[in-house]
Order: sequence, then C-alpha cells, then structure tokens
Amino acid sequence: MTRVVAKFGGTSVGSVERIRHSAGLVADAAARGETMAVVVSAMAGETDRILGLAGEFGAGLGDAETDVALAAGEQVSSALMALALRELGLNARSFLGWQLPVITDGPPGAARIAGMDVSVLETVLEQGIVPVLAGFQGITGEGDVRTLGRGGTDLSAAALAAALGARCDIYTDVDGVYTTDPRIEPGAGRLEAISHDEMLELAAQGAKVLQTRSVEFAKARGVPMRVLSSFLAAGESRGTDVVKETGIAERRIVSGVAYARDQARIALLGASSRSDLAARTFALLADAEIGVDMIVQAQARTPGTVNIEFSVAHRDLDRAQALLEGELPGVDISSETGLAKVSIVGAGLRQRADVARSLFAVLGDHGISVRVLATSEIKISALIENDAVERAVRALHAAYGLDQV
Repeated sequence: MTRVVAKFGGTSVGSVERIRHSAGLVADAAARGETMAVVVSAMAGETDRILGLAGEFGAGLGDAETDVALAAGEQVSSALMALALRELGLNARSFLGWQLPVITDGPPGAARIAGMDVSVLETVLEQGIVPVLAGFQGITGEGDVRTLGRGGTDLSAAALAAALGARCDIYTDVDGVYTTDPRIEPGAGRLEAISHDEMLELAAQGAKVLQTRSVEFAKARGVPMRVLSSFLAAGESRGTDVVKETGIAERRIVSGVAYARDQARIALLGASSRSDLAARTFALLADAEIGVDMIVQAQARTPGTVNIEFSVAHRDLDRAQALLEGELPGVDISSETGLAKVSIVGAGLRQRADVARSLFAVLGDHGISVRVLATSEIKISALIENDAVERAVRALHAAYGLDQV
C-alpha cells in the first residue's frame, strides 16, 4: 500500500468547516487504499495572534518562551483534525513533536530538524490508526520546545515523509504550482510537474507555494511531493508533482516567473579588493542572521578597490547598514530602497545563454531599468523598482511563452 503524508496549512484548517473538509480528503485517500499520516499547521491567523500576545510582554521570535506559546497553535489543530477524522469513522490520534520525538538544533524560532524517531508512528500505522502530527515544532536534546520558522510545517511533513518512506502531499489554497502569480497574470498556467531544483529556486525567489527548506529536504532525501488544493472536492485537484528532474518528460526553457517585493540594495563603494573585507562583510551579516541575495562585485576606478553590491529584505536594511557602518569604518556605504526582485527559473537555462539577453531586451522595451543582476544555472534575477514589478512579471511571462503552458 502506498504511504502518504498529507500536510494541511493554516487556511486548510482555518475553521471547523475547513477542518472537516480536509479530513474528508484524508478519508477519501484512505478509502482508495492509501496509508495516511497527517501533518497540520496552526489555524489561519493563530500564529500571528500568539506572536502579538508575546509582544505584549516584550518577547518575539527568537525567544524560547515564544516558541512554547507558538507550539500551542499546532497542538490545537492536530487534536481537532484527529477528532474530525474520528467523526468520519477513522481511527485517528494526535501527536506532538516531543512525543515522537522530533529532535531539533538551532535557535528558537528558526530551529532545524536534526532527527526524527518514527517508531511509535510505525506501530500506530500497523494498527490502522491515522497519526496526526503537530507540525512546525520539535524539541532540543535537552527537551526544550523549539519551532522551525515560518512555513515550518512543510518541513515537518517532508521530514516525516522521508522517515516513513512516503509521498508528501502538500494541501494549500491553490491547485498546484503556477507559472507565475495568477493575481498578477491571469494567463498563468498550472504546471503538471516541476523539478526539485526549479521549485527550490521559485520558492527562494518569492513564490510562496512551498517553504524553501522543505524542498531542500525533499530533494536531499528523494521525497516525491505533490501540491494540491484543499478547497476542492476529492479528485478535483489535479495539482503539481515536484520530482527529480529525470521524472519530467519535456524540459522547458523557463518554468516560471517569481517576484519578491520590498527589497533594498546596499553598496560598499571603493572598498579594498582584499578578499578578507568581503568575507568580513558577509560574516557580520551572517552572524546577525541577515539574509543576503544578489551579490555583485566589480572593479572600481581606483586601483586596488572594488564596488560590492548586494540586496537584502527592506525590513533588514537599517539593521544591516548600522552594523556595517559600525564595524567597517572608512568604507563608503550607501543604500537604495523601493526595489523588488523578479526572477525567471527553468532547468532549460543551463543550455541557453541567450535567455539573459532576452530578459534585458524585454525589460528595456517596457522601460524597466535593472539595478543588479544575479544568475545561477537555472535562475536569472533582476533587481528593479517596486512600482515596475507587475509590468515585469507580465512581460516576461509572455516573452518566454508561459501563457501557452
């Protein structure tokens, strides 16, 4: 029998009605002969509500007591899902992270899964019980509660699927992975299948369908994933398969266009070309847990100096700039806000050097200037003005024929 781990996000368990509907999807899969395990998020809005309460006492993400409070959101929804499954005649039982246990390392609010003991789940599955795991949480080796960061329930589900040798079905509020955001481009099409690498890049560049770390984990452990809608009846959601690249029959040049608003650019002008300065810059930012993207280094006019530019999320700009100005005296540091990142992603980019030329041409034709450009084997990202992001998405989507998918 096929084993399936079904993950339901906050909107899928956001009310009693939504929980009942999601439970019905699990019951239908079980009736088809699939062996089911379930992972759930907190009910929609609950995590933000709890964070607000913690904030009343001056605590926030990164505080160990905040983690204890946040873990309660998934505890509630796991128990309610188990009750809904019982209502449908299934034998179900909820489990919290400490009961397996799910072992984590790393700081509060952004822990990583270090290990997972599923022996208790193997036993209940053999007994015909549907286990419902509270996602997003685990414990340290010392038994302290930790949470996995935003979207961490996806990671919980991917890890559980790997441990159980199961497929991982991610139920969300969209019917699969689309070539871009349908709210911006109504002609966006649903992809039948996408590789782990392409999905990872789309997630990293702003697509919000799957959490980045869950895709990384699934790729590393060879876990097949599907993205499905929990808002459709059983059998109606066609979904998207996230698989090894070899499992995709036809390689597309570009698979999707992603975007991320509210970006900022930091420039270190005329900095020493010694590699230790760049290393120190990014070590400082890493130690402060400030994410950095789109790094570009170019020779400056003065011999022995370079210009280093990179992007950060706007929310991190003030902290990053203050840190660098304090630790790098004498370096000319400037910044620019009001920016967005638009990216094209596709496995076919590996063989097509002309794709970047087309990107510049398309953006130029629409009067959109590029501040910074960064590339990888399967991704090209451009930093542009925030106000131009929707025009850029629509123009690139059409230029690469994604409206034909």
